[in-house]
Amino acid sequence: MSRARVPRPSRGARGEVRSVYDNWERLVRATLQREQLRGSGQGPGGRPVEGIAGAVPPSLVSTNIDHILQAANEIEDEDPNVARILCEQAYTMAQNLDPSSAGRGVLQFKTGLMSVIKQKLAKKDGTAIDRGHDIDLLWEYYVRFKRRHRVDDIQKEHERWRESGTFSTEMGVRAVQMKKVYATLKALLDVLAVLVGESASDGVGRLVRKIRKSDATLGGELMPYNIVPVDAPSLTNAISFFPEVRAAISAIGYPSEFPRFSVDSQVSQQKNQDMFDLLEFVFGFQKDNIRNQRENVILALANAQVRLGLPAESEPKVDEKAVTEVFRKVLDNYIKWCRYLGARIAWNSLEALNKNRKVILVSLYYLIWGEAANVRFLPECICYIFHHMAKDLDAILDSQNAVPPKSCICADGSVSYLKQVIFPIYETMAVEAASNNNGKAAHSAWRNYDDFNEYFWSPSCLELKWPLKDDSSFLLKPKKWKRTGKTGFVEHRTFLHLYRSFHRLWIFLFLMFQALTIIAFYDGHINLNTFKVVLSVGPAFFILHFIESCLDVLLMFGAYSTTRGFAISRLIIRFIWFGCSSTILTYLYLKVLDERNNRNSDSTYFRIYTLILGVYVVIRVTFAALVKIPACHTLSDMSDRWPFFQFFKWIYEERYFVGRGLFEKTSSYARYVFYWMIKPLVDPTKVIVELNGLQYSWHDLVSKGNRNALTVLSLWAPIYLMDIHIWYTLLSALVGGLLGALGRLGEIRSLDMFHKRFESFPEAFVKNLVSSQMKRSIPNRLPAQDSKDMDRDFAAKFSPFWNEIIKSLREEDYISNREMDLLSIPSNSGTWRLVQWPLFLLTSKIPLAIDLALDCKDTQTDLWSRISKDKYMAYAVKEVYYSMERILLSVVDGEGRLWVEKLFQELNNSISVDSLVVTITLKKLQLVLTRFSALAGLLIRDETPELAIGASKAAHELYDVVTHDFLTSNLSEQLDSWQLLARARNEGRLFSKISWPRDRETREQVKRLYLLLTVKDSATNIPKNLEARRRLQFFANSLFMNMPSPNPVSEMMPFSVFTPYYSETVLYSSLDLRVENEDGISILFYLQKIFPDEWENFLERIKSTADAVEDNDNLELRFWASYRGQTLARTVRGMMYYRRALMLQSYLEKRYLGGIEDGYSGADYMSTQGYELSPESRAQADLKFTYVVSCQIYGQQKQKGAQEAADIALLMQRNEALRVAFIHVEENALADGTISKEFYSKLVKADANGKDQEIYSIKLPGDPKLGEGKPENQNHAIIFTRGDAIQTIDMNQDNYLEEAMKIRNLLEEFNGKHDLRAPTILGVREHVFTGSVSSLAWFMSNQETSFVTLGQRVLAYPLKVRMHYGHPDVFDRTFHITRGGISKASRVINISEDIYAGFNSTLRQGNITHHEYIQVGKGRDVGLNQIALFEGKVAGGNGEQVLSRDVYRLGQLFDFFRMLSFFFTTVGYYVCTMMTVLTVYIFLYGRVYLALSGLDSAISTKARMLGNTALDAALNAQFLVQIGVFTAIPMIMGFILELGLMKAVFSFVTMQLQLCAVFFTFSLGTRTHYFGRTILHGGAKYKATGRGFVVHHIKFAENYRLYSRSHFVKALEVALLLIVYIAYGYTRNGVSSFILLTVSSWILVISWLFAPYIFNPSGFEWQKTVEDFDDWTAWLLYKGGVGIKGENSWESWWDEEQSHIQTLRGKILETILSLRFFIFQYGIVYKLHLTGADTSLAIYGFSWVVLLLIVMIFKVFTVSPKKTQIQLMMRLTQGIAAIGLIAGLVLVVALTNLTIPDLFACVLAIIPTGWAILCLAITWKGLVRTLGLWDSVREIARMYDAGMGMVIFAPVAFLSWFPFVSTFQSRLLFNQAFSRGLEISLILAGNKANVQA
Repeated sequence: MSRARVPRPSRGARGEVRSVYDNWERLVRATLQREQLRGSGQGPGGRPVEGIAGAVPPSLVSTNIDHILQAANEIEDEDPNVARILCEQAYTMAQNLDPSSAGRGVLQFKTGLMSVIKQKLAKKDGTAIDRGHDIDLLWEYYVRFKRRHRVDDIQKEHERWRESGTFSTEMGVRAVQMKKVYATLKALLDVLAVLVGESASDGVGRLVRKIRKSDATLGGELMPYNIVPVDAPSLTNAISFFPEVRAAISAIGYPSEFPRFSVDSQVSQQKNQDMFDLLEFVFGFQKDNIRNQRENVILALANAQVRLGLPAESEPKVDEKAVTEVFRKVLDNYIKWCRYLGARIAWNSLEALNKNRKVILVSLYYLIWGEAANVRFLPECICYIFHHMAKDLDAILDSQNAVPPKSCICADGSVSYLKQVIFPIYETMAVEAASNNNGKAAHSAWRNYDDFNEYFWSPSCLELKWPLKDDSSFLLKPKKWKRTGKTGFVEHRTFLHLYRSFHRLWIFLFLMFQALTIIAFYDGHINLNTFKVVLSVGPAFFILHFIESCLDVLLMFGAYSTTRGFAISRLIIRFIWFGCSSTILTYLYLKVLDERNNRNSDSTYFRIYTLILGVYVVIRVTFAALVKIPACHTLSDMSDRWPFFQFFKWIYEERYFVGRGLFEKTSSYARYVFYWMIKPLVDPTKVIVELNGLQYSWHDLVSKGNRNALTVLSLWAPIYLMDIHIWYTLLSALVGGLLGALGRLGEIRSLDMFHKRFESFPEAFVKNLVSSQMKRSIPNRLPAQDSKDMDRDFAAKFSPFWNEIIKSLREEDYISNREMDLLSIPSNSGTWRLVQWPLFLLTSKIPLAIDLALDCKDTQTDLWSRISKDKYMAYAVKEVYYSMERILLSVVDGEGRLWVEKLFQELNNSISVDSLVVTITLKKLQLVLTRFSALAGLLIRDETPELAIGASKAAHELYDVVTHDFLTSNLSEQLDSWQLLARARNEGRLFSKISWPRDRETREQVKRLYLLLTVKDSATNIPKNLEARRRLQFFANSLFMNMPSPNPVSEMMPFSVFTPYYSETVLYSSLDLRVENEDGISILFYLQKIFPDEWENFLERIKSTADAVEDNDNLELRFWASYRGQTLARTVRGMMYYRRALMLQSYLEKRYLGGIEDGYSGADYMSTQGYELSPESRAQADLKFTYVVSCQIYGQQKQKGAQEAADIALLMQRNEALRVAFIHVEENALADGTISKEFYSKLVKADANGKDQEIYSIKLPGDPKLGEGKPENQNHAIIFTRGDAIQTIDMNQDNYLEEAMKIRNLLEEFNGKHDLRAPTILGVREHVFTGSVSSLAWFMSNQETSFVTLGQRVLAYPLKVRMHYGHPDVFDRTFHITRGGISKASRVINISEDIYAGFNSTLRQGNITHHEYIQVGKGRDVGLNQIALFEGKVAGGNGEQVLSRDVYRLGQLFDFFRMLSFFFTTVGYYVCTMMTVLTVYIFLYGRVYLALSGLDSAISTKARMLGNTALDAALNAQFLVQIGVFTAIPMIMGFILELGLMKAVFSFVTMQLQLCAVFFTFSLGTRTHYFGRTILHGGAKYKATGRGFVVHHIKFAENYRLYSRSHFVKALEVALLLIVYIAYGYTRNGVSSFILLTVSSWILVISWLFAPYIFNPSGFEWQKTVEDFDDWTAWLLYKGGVGIKGENSWESWWDEEQSHIQTLRGKILETILSLRFFIFQYGIVYKLHLTGADTSLAIYGFSWVVLLLIVMIFKVFTVSPKKTQIQLMMRLTQGIAAIGLIAGLVLVVALTNLTIPDLFACVLAIIPTGWAILCLAITWKGLVRTLGLWDSVREIARMYDAGMGMVIFAPVAFLSWFPFVSTFQSRLLFNQAFSRGLEISLILAGNKANVQA
């Protein structure tokens, strides 16, 4: 690099330039200060990034400029000239990198740096600078600096330690200190190397080059690494000294039998050659991929080795068992894939592979996977690549010299796996992904990830050439009509998938309905005649199966060209088989019916029919048993030998690579009873079917000849469609509650229970949470003679953990300092046999005991028995007695000590002979304790001469009271006459010197005793904070639950936590906290009011006042607020508790390295002092725990200088184990002027200076975002995770230290027995922490809690259909990364990416369990709009799942009962939700059909004549279940289980009073709308809901836009149906019957119309209502234009609302659905008085003429021509038309039978017809535009929206007139916050001035 000189100003301009430089200097200083405050903070070492080194722009960070400047800062005071040289070189480097200063912040940085150089030049006192001697000056300083710090001697010492293989804490500390020295030396060397140049041959130049090559320590200690410093040795990290790590590093070493490298290979000089170097050379893997996977394999081998529990050797080696275990897990999927395809595995046999071959094959697989980018979503494609590369490797290993294979050699001769293997596949996938038109194209039009992967499920994939050729069909890029078809499945958008995927369910329902109905119609008589009719199920069965086979053929269209021939053959065979058999069976059954009617028949056909049917049933049942029943699987496997059985099994069930062996243990959890739902409706159905000659009041078009089928349907459908769902809901609530009770949930659910059972916590804790190693390593101080000694030993082991939990609660500000003192438990580690409990159990016990003593009239035994009734009072009395003795003996000496010994000797003798009440005066006991309290109060303070005098005086007073008042006269005289004591008293020596307690234990004891004696208030409400109570109660409860025993930390399963992040809030800025919304409310003000106790605790912790904190830019304040929101900072803090817990557990288990005990003594064996600084504990935790946050756009945020980037950097500085992965984009200008982009996956951490340090940078084949954003974000970063398990955590979650302590237990579940298979996903309980924000948040919290606890409990056991629903689940990492990852990413179809991980795991023979002894915090949406967007997203995702291949295969391959469970707990839940709403429609349309046709009157009349009360009941029945009630049943059960019956009832009643039924009914509509629309039209997409605090008012227009089509239109349709039914329906009991019959429907209407306004803050405040109306009318009337957003103009919004109707199929379906609105006009015109009894079709025709006239009149009134003359004419015409219209109406009413009610009836008829025409016009927009009618359609639509808006707005405006409504609404909406002290009226008024006053 050439050296540029720093430019100098000319003499003439120096005065001006000096002032410019001065200004720049001030600006630079200010900028640096701001940058440090904003982003840097303190580094892990406590050292802030100083000077300009902390302001290097992001574009220059990849260089070592910042390190050079940091070195310059370090040595500036010592040698300013050398510092000047370094700064000048940094300036030169910056100038060369960015000559034009185009990068963000580069110009400011250069100017600031020039200013700094100017300062350094000024320090030379004006003497000239001779830059010719810079090299010599720098070299001399380098030598001097190295000698002064004894670098060579220390390096030799370090080398000896490394060779010994033992770790010393002292040496580690010294190595940390030397890091700073090494950093300075490296910076000096780097600058020297640039200055001397490569070609310099002088002495200094040669020395510099030699030192840089040979000195590995400089590079080693400073080289960035992730966890294990593999590439260079390091003494600062104890991990390198663990025997298992050393063994693993040795295992990947280069064996002598492996081939030699060719001479041009380049291997790092700082470490020994290993297997990875060979793989890098022959396959061309990237260096950072090599480094990343080298560490990954080392950790995998090390952890497998340590779990074997083998004794450590002097030269540790990895055992063969450990290598085989890793090998089998990693390559398990590859081995299964080879067996499935019948391909030969890349090695001959497992036994033939030696240990080295296994290790290198595992390493090869990880390297292939680690650089595969998006191809990682194709696990079997990875298997294919590995298959061929393993063969290449095998050939290489068998040769003498390593030569790269042809598959990885590029055209230019270089070797690159990425370019040759991954890029061609990626390129094809990228082109296919581009075909999806940003998710708008049909799924069938492009290949997704599953299509690419399933290509490798066919043996034909082995026919592909290696390496893959561009002309293969697999790599064919779509061009116009030429494209490769989909593979194995096509996701056509249709509801028919529901039947196809779950056809067995629908066939079962239909056949059961058919059979039971027949039996019921025959009055339950089972005879031959009935049996023959029941046999009609035979043809029905085959016809239904034929329909399914038709759908198979139809829905496979688009995949035939690429589907295996076998699969197509199966489709055709099934189609022909079911087609022919259904025809034959139907023919035979018709003949059977003929025989039944012919009494003389010999029943030949009947016998043939039953024989055929019987044989088929036997065969079918046999194969069903073989395939589906677990007990028959052994027989099934044996039958595979015979082709006959093979063929029929294949026909019965398709075989895929996934989904084989989906069977569980036989169980009896799925039973269903239909009969009780059927029988009550049989009688009325029989009557309706047999009714003849009914009089219709309209022109009957549909009911002739079908025996009143529509009437039957209108009665049956509402009830029959929902019965299974109702049954499942009831049963799941019952079973879930029972399982929870058996699992001991809710045993400790109050503070009272918590207090009473605290005594049993230590034993339970030691039993469940303490490892066997810790139990062995902590000997009892005294032999355990009885249970009391055991209790004390348990308490000793429990106390350090409990105190750390209490400390964490204090750090989180949930408790105060006083509460922390009361909750902490003493160490119990002394020589006492007495257990010391926390003070909150013992406070106020001593005053109560004194009261008992004062009232004592009996013996000592009686007094003690009364005290012992309260066990904690007995503990308190004993502790006070023994503590007083111990403290007095420790603080007094000489004669005073003798007095104390004598006193307690006498007291002990009295106690032993049961005469204490005789020895002492009980009435003086209070006085004695008061005097002792005075002494203790002085001793707890720091010693001063004045306090020493006071303590001596207090001791004298205590002596006087005890001797003369407390003891009996005999004993008092005896002590008074004791000569020794009397002499000391007379000479003034008695108690003249009080020894202040010095050791920590005694000081704590004095403080504790003082509190015991002085705190008289009861601590029954400690802790006061509700969240602290909940957490401690749950933790205590979990100690008694069933969980596996933990291994020591060293032997536990290692795991990672993984959080995807995009651009959400990381940390609230000061501006975020202080900015006020439209009501004058800031986030900080809101938090202070909603969490008042936590705010006070925070101020107490930081020792400040509210004003002082708010006035300053306080970092702690930002964190305090962020920890109460849904921020990344909260998530990171929570997840880092895992590391803290592991460090604590490891520290207490005392794992020593190399026999160095570092001075641990027996006295402090339970001390946790300094555990967070212990190098061994930190290293052990890092070996077992990794936390990676995948911040997808962190690189872009840094370049833009975004606040989020600075906050993420701050989190890394505060958490040294935190790793951040992101996608880095590099733009390069090409010769043709275009910009090319290169993408990299990068991993960074914070270095010692708090700057980002790049660990790995792996180039990607292209833009990684081909599919859905979140799974792609996870996929690029998952390569940086470590361990055997991975916990997926979203960025709105939290964790707690007490729960983190149980992670070892949870991970042991992977090794436990869970039915047939080991778990692959562990489900974890969640606590929703946002429930206290508002009533809506509380509803959502309860609903979510119900699902994540009781719901998932039942899904996992007994139903065995729990999937992965999101974030806290723990995955078997190896299982999932070798099978496609932890989510799926195909665009749109995998929009609910999480659940597909569960589908994938289950299909690949995984096992998903659920565990409730551990919990993770979770935030939820808290505003109605947020909730609606979230539920819309989930419902849309479920709509896409219906179309997916995963749901299809699970529906096909599960056994029947498991399939039932799966259906009703996934897509079936949304189907049933939709059915609930459809039931309302069917019910009301049925009633309207009966009312308008006149049948309800006719049927009721005939029923009374026939005496059929059952029919009457059916017609007048209201809904069996009110809308939303069943949703609440599991929630109520959860309340009862975990809160108790009374609290459950209270909570449920409170929810009802807060209108939770309205909320749940509204949610029902949200789910139905988005689920149905997604299946019909698509359009599911990720919706950013926002996770802030919602206390601001939502405008009316915004709510209208969001809910108009999903809720308002549907609600008004239901309202219209109800009005028509009330107007024309018939009931015998009048209006009351109508109300009872339709009350739930009216609730639905009100909920759907007004919930957004009921739950809208300030929704009924008059001023807000006025503003909303103005805003809404402005939006409605604004015309808009091109590019105008929907929230700005009604027209733009209206166009957006229609965009989902794209396809012809969608248009046809919309047309069919729109036809229902025509029933109103058709029915009502025949009910007019004008028409009389005429039912001719002409009446209906005439109504259309009237409608046409109305449209023409509307057109006349809305037309507005531009020309003035025509305007005048139109106004005249409009006036005449208006007068004529009124006159015409008056004449018609006067002269004909038309009445005023008829006019209203006409409006009822015309409104829905107009809406139908509008819907049809929108659907066929193109045709309407062609006809020139589009403008008219748009104006009619605007009129409809205006009308609907007014219908909704009018009641809101009316209620806003009354101020109390707004007050009531605020109370309703924020009731939970009120109970927490929230002053909501102040918040909504925003009157902060009054608050401050």
